[in-house]
Amino acid sequence: MRDGHPRACRTLCGLAPRDYACPMRPDDLGPPPLGPRTWPSWIGIGMLWLLAQLPLPLARPLFGSAGRLAGLLARTRRRVVTRNLELCFPELDLAARNDLRRRFFRSFGIGAFEFLRAWWGPLGRVPAHSRIEGIEHFEAARAAGRGVILLSGHFLPFEMCGRLLTTRTPCAAMYRPYANPAFEWAVKRGRMRYAAAMYGREELRGAVRFLRGGGGLWYAPDQDMRGRDTVFAPFFGVPANTITGTSQLARLSGAAVLPFFHRRSDDGRGYVIRIEPALEGFPSGDLEADATRINALVERMVREAPDQYLWLHRRFKRRPPGAAPVY
Repeated sequence: MRDGHPRACRTLCGLAPRDYACPMRPDDLGPPPLGPRTWPSWIGIGMLWLLAQLPLPLARPLFGSAGRLAGLLARTRRRVVTRNLELCFPELDLAARNDLRRRFFRSFGIGAFEFLRAWWGPLGRVPAHSRIEGIEHFEAARAAGRGVILLSGHFLPFEMCGRLLTTRTPCAAMYRPYANPAFEWAVKRGRMRYAAAMYGREELRGAVRFLRGGGGLWYAPDQDMRGRDTVFAPFFGVPANTITGTSQLARLSGAAVLPFFHRRSDDGRGYVIRIEPALEGFPSGDLEADATRINALVERMVREAPDQYLWLHRRFKRRPPGAAPVY
């Protein structure tokens, strides 16, 4: 997908403009917020933009080392990671969990660079060292006249992998907007280079319309979110407060739900993206059963690349009635 991509979206999809919703254009954002209060933010954004241009062989070890240092200094977050690993991998001994924690923080540092690179930097030779598997499942759902929900989790390389996927087919995503207006504008502008659309958590109607128009939407329901539309379902055998949004989106839009996994390749030079066949009988009408099924899928993905999952999040923050807190 090229910059200024709406026409490219329709070409890649083989759909006429009236058949495919591709609502995002750079002009949609309007002018950037440039008031005096935003000046410090813009200075920081400029520095991050420069970091995004670093050569990959230099940036990855540099940011990996920075991630390891963050793991040593950020004691509160290190405790969260430690506790998550204790809960999810009780079969590992202390040495193995500590090693996984160290590898995670290195991966986290690299992931920070990957965000910057995806938003504001070039792909360079990354596509040549990456592979996308199962794109035929995506195309089959689209050929059947359905939108596609790419069901995933919060893995550290997801922004780069999302950009890579859009070189094959246009996709949108749901996300949490940034509170800083300058950062929100700059990041959204960067994402417009490759994303067909970006929907905030409160923009459910827009996401449903997009899916009904045949769009593909990245969706990760694996975080403990506030709200009433949640159920408790096991994740690594631990009850986890799980949003029911996947079932609701699929029911309202008629979209197919395809498991979507992404990770760094073993040599660290590229990425592996895998799209699996559409889930049969989803949604089932039983929200708890659907949530259990989703958590099992995400757990399977995590076990394939445990150091690349976002363990910083307090996934088990909310507990079932009467259960003791774990953090």
